[in-house]
Amino acid sequence: MNNKNISIKNIDDGKEFNWGKTSKDYARFRDIYPQEFYQYILNLSLCKDGQKVLDVGTGTGVLPINMYKYGASWTGTDISENQIEEAKRLASKAGMDIDFYACDAKNLDIPDESFDVITACQCIWYLDHPVTAPKFARMLKEGGSFLILYMGWLPFEDEIAGKSEELILKYNPKWSGCGDTVHHVPVADEYLEYFTLEKQEEFRVDVPFTRESWHGRMRACRGTSASMSPEELALWNNEHEKMLEAYPESFSIKHYVSIAWLKKIGNAEYEGF
Repeated sequence: MNNKNISIKNIDDGKEFNWGKTSKDYARFRDIYPQEFYQYILNLSLCKDGQKVLDVGTGTGVLPINMYKYGASWTGTDISENQIEEAKRLASKAGMDIDFYACDAKNLDIPDESFDVITACQCIWYLDHPVTAPKFARMLKEGGSFLILYMGWLPFEDEIAGKSEELILKYNPKWSGCGDTVHHVPVADEYLEYFTLEKQEEFRVDVPFTRESWHGRMRACRGTSASMSPEELALWNNEHEKMLEAYPESFSIKHYVSIAWLKKIGNAEYEGF
């Protein structure tokens, strides 16, 4: 299960995508968050010092693996078995004790008040909010935090990012993950029934890449490997590599980070979940 194609009406005009197809590239090229990203989380006194943290949509475990050294106890879940297998491999290689398992977030069956923090990194728009909002609140301890995290490149400010997007759209015109600008990561209304919005903030970061690592980052993207046909991907792959030959071997890509910190409202009822 869970390596099947996914279709969501308001994403890519409903075109199917499958994160399991990207897992090898994802494991190799998606570990790109700068230290400022992790430090922001630590400055909120979250994901550290014995706290129990659930990372939903964990992918290949980038967040738990990078924050493991700060002392939290991590669990990571993802809808894709391939992603989870890569997360397990990377954590094992690093000697880290992280509990990873494949499960759709809406089907999580975890006892009440199990976690101090739940994180959703790069995945909030894939969640079934009417189901996950009360479920997350139930799984969090009193006063627990829900942290929504996002980092995106800025195609209108960065030439390489902009040209990379143009090539994706050439072969996958339904891809809706393009044209990003600095803005709040979305917080669906359903969460505000169970959480208070404590803080919402954006900041800019420059992320270093080589030609190979940027090409790999773009391959590990919903608009390419996850949704293109093998023929489309081969054409895009060749053209994108040729495009990058016009640029230096190493460069930085302009990104921004957007974070929303929510805290559980006490004594709420979560009937049916």
